[in-house]
Amino acid sequence: MARILIVDDSIVSRTNLKNILLDAQHEIVGEGVNGEDGLEKFLALRPDMVTMDITMPKLNGIECLKEILRHDSEARVMMISALGQGAKILEAINCGARHYITKPYEPDKVLEAVTELLSE
Repeated sequence: MARILIVDDSIVSRTNLKNILLDAQHEIVGEGVNGEDGLEKFLALRPDMVTMDITMPKLNGIECLKEILRHDSEARVMMISALGQGAKILEAINCGARHYITKPYEPDKVLEAVTELLSE
C-alpha cells in the first residue's frame, strides 16, 4: 500500500481522510497543517502521494503544489476542495495536480481516486 502525506488545516478533515486511508491499509507518513508545513514534510518524507487542501493559511494548496512540483516534477498530488470551488480545482489541475476530490468525503470515491492516482 501507499505512503501518503495529508495536508489540510482542518483537523477534522485530516482525521476523516486518515481514517478512510488507514482502513484501506495505506500508511500515513505525516500530516501537514498548512502549505508551508506540507512542503517541509513532503521534502523530508518523500511520500508516494500527497492529499492537499486548496484553501489553507501561510501557503495555500495551489502554491504548495507548485513548490512540490518544482522539487519533484513526478510528485503525485491530489487536491481537496469544498463543493463550489470549480475554478480553484481547474487552476490546480492546470498547475499539475493529478486528481481531486471534494468535501465532504465519500470513502468509496476517495479510495477510487487514490487507486487511480497511484496507478499513473
